[in-house]
Amino acid sequence: MNADAHPRLAWAITGSGHYLKESLELARRFPDVDLFLSSAGEEILSMYDVKLADLKKEFKVYRDNTASSAPVGLFYHGHYHGVVIAPATSNTVAKCALGISDTLPTNIFAQAGKCRLPAIVFACDTAPEVNTESPSDWVMTYPRSIDLQYSKQLASFERVTIADSIEMLNLALQAHYLNLSQIQAHQTK
Repeated sequence: MNADAHPRLAWAITGSGHYLKESLELARRFPDVDLFLSSAGEEILSMYDVKLADLKKEFKVYRDNTASSAPVGLFYHGHYHGVVIAPATSNTVAKCALGISDTLPTNIFAQAGKCRLPAIVFACDTAPEVNTESPSDWVMTYPRSIDLQYSKQLASFERVTIADSIEMLNLALQAHYLNLSQIQAHQTK
């Protein structure tokens, strides 16, 4: 595998509005981020007044419009140094935990694992009560025990970090980039 000289960060958006705007704001703070949108992720953007055309001005955007999730081939050529799924629906978390890869985000998660890349998942359902933003208001949700179980199961995966808040997502990203810079410094010695 020939690694790219400047690998990027793959950032997936699923069909959740849970801190969606804050997640995108974090994505903007880090260099060389590509967005991978599930079909549901693309739908949710407009519900939260985020325009796809505006995102395309800031990021390279991959949409879930091929049956084989063709963009995952980039992982085999060292194009990415890590994966973020933020925000991640309970559906996406469950699929990742069970090894199901039938959407663009679940496919890039699987490829990250197969390429031994770190992944950070900002799971929506990590506590018995969650205050989350709907398109019109903030609401309380009560994740099912199965949702909490899959979040916990995914946290046990090698090279996977589960973030349960936007603050924790930010800290996980900072730690990822610090580790990346240390690896790069070691490689240049």
